[in-house]
Amino acid sequence: MAPAARVLVTRPAPDAEATAGRLRAAGFAAVVDPMLVVEPLPGTSLPEGRFDAVALTSVNGARLLAGRAELAGLRALPLYAVGRRTAAAAPAGFAATRVAGGSGAALAELLRAELPPGARLLHVAGEDRAVDLGAELAEAGIDVGLFVIYRAVPARALAPATIAAIEGGQVGAAFHFSPRTAATLAERAHEAGVAARLAEVEHLCFSAGVAAPLRSAGWRTRIAATPSEEGLFALLKR
Repeated sequence: MAPAARVLVTRPAPDAEATAGRLRAAGFAAVVDPMLVVEPLPGTSLPEGRFDAVALTSVNGARLLAGRAELAGLRALPLYAVGRRTAAAAPAGFAATRVAGGSGAALAELLRAELPPGARLLHVAGEDRAVDLGAELAEAGIDVGLFVIYRAVPARALAPATIAAIEGGQVGAAFHFSPRTAATLAERAHEAGVAARLAEVEHLCFSAGVAAPLRSAGWRTRIAATPSEEGLFALLKR
């Protein structure tokens, strides 16, 4: 895609603005329209019992854990993060931090390799999760307690500026970081009557799972070599 073409960014704030800034620095214009709004759930409780490790599978979970009172009792444990961005956003002070390759499958593989049968893992996450660590680790004899501290609420509609940019043929590509933002965009585009125009756009995706709802909509997708923002930018430059 040529510089000065617009890239649609639908991930939640504040990450959407950070991605847009990086796009602009690279010479691309950005259209920012978050398809999910992250809301903390302060009333949830930590599961009872002891834990041997903590797992984080999202940047939002990592950020919001920093404001939880329960964090003080978890810092003596090792932390397992799904990828580098999640690890960077996590609170400091854990006994050790281990970083997986950026996907739920890679995190599950790392946990199976490092935690013994009978271990108990605390999964800090949102209401909707891309990976079910309990199911992934059950055969390895690793028990998983779930600590839900946020939810992501879908946008009710596309912003008028986004619709105008799509209808005007000004959007040349879109970045997709999660299945939920991708699915929400497809739904809202259909409701706004611009789904056919988005079929002409290159949809650059973190993974095959992220691409799935877009392919179901009949849109062209390309998948990053690595599930990272760097992987999406590499696709954009090709």
